[in-house]
Amino acid sequence: MDFKEKKDKKLDSRKSMTDTTPLLDSTHQNQRHSYYRFNSFPISNSFAVEMTTNILPRQLRSVFLGVDVGTGSARAGLFNEDGKLLGSASSPIQIWKDGDCVEQSSTDIWLAICTAVKTACDLGSVSKEEVKGLGFAATCSLVAVDSEGEPVTVSWSGDTRRNIIVWMDHRAVKQAERINASNSPVLQYCGGGVSPEMEPPKLLWVKENLQESWSMVFRWMDLSDWLTYKATGDDTRSLCTTLCKWTYLGHAHMQQINEKDSCAMESCGWDDGFWEEIGLGDLVDGHHAKIGRSVAFPGHALGSGLTPHAAKELGLMAGTPVGTALIDAHAGGVGVMESVLASDSESIVDEDAISRRMVLVCGTSTCHMAVSRTKLFIPGVWGPFWSAMVPEYWLTEGRQSATGSLLDHIIENHVASPHLANRAASQRISIFDLLNEILESMKQDEGSPFIAALTNDMHILPDFHGNRSPIADPKSKGMISGLTLDTSEKQLALLYLATVQGIAYGTRHIVEHCNANGHEIDTLLACGGLAKNCLFVQEHADIIGYPIILPRENESVLLGSAILGAVASKKYHTVRDAMKAMNAAGQVVHPSQDVKVKKYHDAKYSIFRDLYEQQQKHRSLMAEALS
Repeated sequence: MDFKEKKDKKLDSRKSMTDTTPLLDSTHQNQRHSYYRFNSFPISNSFAVEMTTNILPRQLRSVFLGVDVGTGSARAGLFNEDGKLLGSASSPIQIWKDGDCVEQSSTDIWLAICTAVKTACDLGSVSKEEVKGLGFAATCSLVAVDSEGEPVTVSWSGDTRRNIIVWMDHRAVKQAERINASNSPVLQYCGGGVSPEMEPPKLLWVKENLQESWSMVFRWMDLSDWLTYKATGDDTRSLCTTLCKWTYLGHAHMQQINEKDSCAMESCGWDDGFWEEIGLGDLVDGHHAKIGRSVAFPGHALGSGLTPHAAKELGLMAGTPVGTALIDAHAGGVGVMESVLASDSESIVDEDAISRRMVLVCGTSTCHMAVSRTKLFIPGVWGPFWSAMVPEYWLTEGRQSATGSLLDHIIENHVASPHLANRAASQRISIFDLLNEILESMKQDEGSPFIAALTNDMHILPDFHGNRSPIADPKSKGMISGLTLDTSEKQLALLYLATVQGIAYGTRHIVEHCNANGHEIDTLLACGGLAKNCLFVQEHADIIGYPIILPRENESVLLGSAILGAVASKKYHTVRDAMKAMNAAGQVVHPSQDVKVKKYHDAKYSIFRDLYEQQQKHRSLMAEALS
């Protein structure tokens, strides 16, 4: 094992179970640490020998910086023009959770970003002069600020720091139901209805419950857009955020996609009738000033680049180009979707091949991204969104709201978890790696034909945070069949495996549903923290039956963000051009060819589908009993 492998293994052991920083409560707000990864470079032999010669100044490189704000941390990554990672760093962010309410602070997030960017530059030995472009990505969380750009509370607590409703917040379930009852035409571009995780229901909740805050807010922004606004002073919104989370109709700009020079466009895609019908007509005032007067394609260079103030805080050069942002999952799509094998890229160019791929961005949740040349309306799956991710393609977006967070929940709430975590720490491996080792040992001891067969009498419906796709039922609940009084580490390993399988069956359901409605997906690409777990990836390949391509660089979301900076700097003309230049494939995981494995998973998948049907029957019976 070389130095880098040892260092990566050591660093992985210090991360949380999903390879993302764990959610922090308010007692951790001052406990900010940085995690990092960087590539070492050999010292020139000529330098060691010719000590008396003049040292030529190092030629400045073209480096592109990507920033990603996830649920639990802010991360920064530096990439060269070929998409190779030069260095990265991470800094945790604070989060408040109270029932269905989940909140964060934009002030805290910006400080975390500044810490991560400076650390990444230091550890990657990248000077501020070398950073030629910057891109941001973030969760689709809702930010509230006043006319001075100061936070406005969105919390029952009245705490002004809490000015962000986090993407996973489910306080607006009733508001979403009322909006969906309107049957507005824009809803057909949301899979038939909005989710409580989208922005309109959250906005309606604030107006109905926090009237003082509602009257104070000058700008409502997706977190990604707030970051570019904070960095540049330019209030232009991204087509990605407005289409995917705000019901904006991006195809209103079809005639502007081929314009020679990128520009901010007047926001003509808002459906004013929709906002008025759902009780938010005041957001139409001032040419939609509070929710976005102008929009731009991802990667468009905003304003005059970094403002002097933002540049100083980030440790970068004023004027550094900043690209219009993406949602974090969509940045993952941009960072991985053109990661084709060298043999494929050298063969006849197939421009439609991208339409047969689906990207799985696997972190706290899993997002399923597929694109098509024609718009496909798929019940229960968001979209189609025109040019929201890949220019000139319609985006289809499915999601499982809890995957990495569900695995953390299952493991951390088991009585054997503390001892298992200590064992993993002592071995300097992740708890996932240890569980995978336990499962392999159990397979040998029990003479199981394959690891997956260990869960033949344990079945899990992973809807612990509702079902976003393809059923689109926020009231769906998680279910576990097959529990006993066993509290051993082996029992936890089985519960973990069954949860991984349940998540994979959910993805299979989404893929089959998309293909039944016009897609022709036959290849998966996976990125994010969970994609580093070999068992997680192999179970997905076996259960879905398609090969899974893993990217050369693990940090695909950061790469996707950096691509925005590369496009803003004019290094590449379009996002698609930059994707082709900076994406690269790594390992390919193929599904098992054992017919017994397929037969086994087909049977378990049938049970998985039946679990939701049973829940529906139980819900109906109890509703009737209480009527």
